[in-house]
Amino acid sequence: MSEAKPGLRIDKWLWQARFFKTRSLAAKLVQSGKLRLNGDLISKPARMVGVGDVLTFPKALDTRVIEVRALGVRRGPAPEAQALYTDLAPPAPKPAFTASPKADHRPTARERRAIEKFKQGLEKM
Repeated sequence: MSEAKPGLRIDKWLWQARFFKTRSLAAKLVQSGKLRLNGDLISKPARMVGVGDVLTFPKALDTRVIEVRALGVRRGPAPEAQALYTDLAPPAPKPAFTASPKADHRPTARERRAIEKFKQGLEKM
C-alpha cells in the first residue's frame, strides 16, 4: 500500500493560519463552494490540505491566493501563523483615508441616502 500524504483538515488549517477568527467561519467558507484547492472547487471542510497545495478564496473584498508551506500544530501567535503560508497574490495596499471637508457635521438626508446606496453596491459584489 502507498503511504498517505500527511495532511490537515482545510478548515482547521485556515483557522490555524489566522485567516478566520473561528473554525466554524472557515468551515462556512468552504461549504459555500468559493474555495479552490489546486484549482478545483471544494465544498467539504474535511478535505485534507498538504504542503505545496495552493488555496484561492475570497477574503473581505480581495481574492487571496495562498501556498501552504507547513502544517500547523496549534493556533499560535501571528508570526507563527504567517510561517505556515506564502502569499502568492498579496492584497493591494489600501488607499489612505482622506477626510471630507465637512467631516465635523452629521450627514444630511441627501448625503445619508448616497452613502447607503454606495454601501448596498458594495454588498452586491
